[in-house]
Amino acid sequence: MHGRTGFIILVNLLIGVFALPASAQSFTAGQSGDLPGWLRAHVGEGEDEIAPLVLQRARTLYQRKIAAGAVRNPCYFAMDATRPHGSDNGGEGRRFYIICESQRSFRAISSGHGGGRAIDGMADFRNGKRCAKHFSNALGSRLTAGGVYVTDETRSSFKGYYQASSGRKAALVRPFIPFAGEGETANAEQRAIGGHAAVLIKGACLLRDPSSPHANASGYVPLGELVDYSSGRSSGCTSWSPQGAREIVNITQKQPTTLYIYPEAADIEAVARAVAAGQSLSRLGLYWNASCLKEIGTPRFWPRQGLEPVLARYQRKQPKSPPASLPLCRGH
Repeated sequence: MHGRTGFIILVNLLIGVFALPASAQSFTAGQSGDLPGWLRAHVGEGEDEIAPLVLQRARTLYQRKIAAGAVRNPCYFAMDATRPHGSDNGGEGRRFYIICESQRSFRAISSGHGGGRAIDGMADFRNGKRCAKHFSNALGSRLTAGGVYVTDETRSSFKGYYQASSGRKAALVRPFIPFAGEGETANAEQRAIGGHAAVLIKGACLLRDPSSPHANASGYVPLGELVDYSSGRSSGCTSWSPQGAREIVNITQKQPTTLYIYPEAADIEAVARAVAAGQSLSRLGLYWNASCLKEIGTPRFWPRQGLEPVLARYQRKQPKSPPASLPLCRGH
């Protein structure tokens, strides 16, 4: 009798595990793995902590790529896009993680999520500043896509000049780290997805400066206001504060590493079903940050197969207009 009961319990456990997304299954299987004690102290759902599921998937990805010889970097990254972008004390929510196990180092920094779009009469998938409700891997969606990534070689581009505190003009040359994806995120290059500092030049005009190495063929450079939008949203890329971006560029310079972004499509859909049925996420082995789930209600994943045709139809309806030219600067 006891043997039959034990067999039934085992079958039920296996059914529960295989009902989860594939990556969640690997988490369940390796939950009691070789997590070092110092790192275990950073696991949780509080401020500056990483959720167990997110850490397990990030470690599994990193260890797989290390074993395959694809990366040698002593550090790896993770992001929990279900967490709030703002903290309880009014600061930036820290939900991007830099983990260097050989150095026993764990850091949590802020990171933006994709702001999404509203397509007149077709779809509205805009995200608020604090919590992300909408996710997608569709081209042109401007949304975050969770899953597996590996960093690529950093590229830098000139964005324009701005007035520095010294009164002199300074150049904004912004590094960009492209992400190469797999599976659902395999179109990351197509989407121009990567990471960069959340800074840009706004309100620019054209300044005559033929001696500048960044001058165009007519000898002009853009000059505008430097804007830090670390507390805002992105166009689907991962955006960090300038300080955080510098640290990440230094870590990945000439040494690719892994980045795991949570949640994946299967996670989002499983959580949405559980919310609709009024079921407990923890009992089902699912995870979403409780504060953000309360705020957004039900998360949604927009599959590229359904959203990209909508975006294409919208684009075709837009009138063709020549690119806007910047005005000439006055008083300089």
